[in-house]
Amino acid sequence: MSDTPPSRIALVTGASRGVGRALALALAREGAHVVLLARTMGALEALDDEIAGFGGAATLVPCDLADFEALDRLGAALNERFGRLDALACVGGQLGPLTPLAHVEPKDWEMLVAVNLTANWRLLRSLDPLLRAGRSPRVLVVTSGAAHRARLKPYWGPYAVTKAGLEALARTYAAECANISEIKVMLANPGPLRTAMRAKAMPGEDPASLRTTQEFAQKAVALLRPEWSESGRLYDFPSDRLLDFAAPS
Repeated sequence: MSDTPPSRIALVTGASRGVGRALALALAREGAHVVLLARTMGALEALDDEIAGFGGAATLVPCDLADFEALDRLGAALNERFGRLDALACVGGQLGPLTPLAHVEPKDWEMLVAVNLTANWRLLRSLDPLLRAGRSPRVLVVTSGAAHRARLKPYWGPYAVTKAGLEALARTYAAECANISEIKVMLANPGPLRTAMRAKAMPGEDPASLRTTQEFAQKAVALLRPEWSESGRLYDFPSDRLLDFAAPS
């Protein structure tokens, strides 16, 4: 492996599978040193092996997004090693129970809020100084049509509510960065993809009818490149369009 410093330092959450894994691979193939954050060490090691196989480099961070103290420490650890962060992809999240709101258990609600919303705020809080020190820093937050479609589906309440909150978080951060830094913040809606989460939500669906995480990653990786200039908008993969918020999906 070359001793030449990487052109980009990129952190991907939920990197062990699905969208996070595909996006991490896409970033590594473009020459970024990818910081891989996920709960499962075995899956991270397998991804690390694949990245090393084509000459890429990665740092493994086995961490549960609900471990807020670990997220708080992450910024200091990355600062000590790299001194900057050039790209952040907030992908990790959970579906939670698909049930009427009145039937949701408090522990399930609190878990969804912690993982899908609060963890991303803790990450931004921890990593903001590194992003401001980054080279053309870019932030991508993966959301869902459940958060912003014109008519919400019944029984998707906890997931939809936390994703809507996540969108507000990203929009706020984009607005705060607009005039004082080079940070650009985008949201992306993958739509229905061939993932384990989708299979859990729609068990009767034929996965062969869905697009792949690799197809989404090929589009989404552009939002993390230095030349990307938009901020505070939503990229909708199903329509391949940039949308303003509150637009139907």
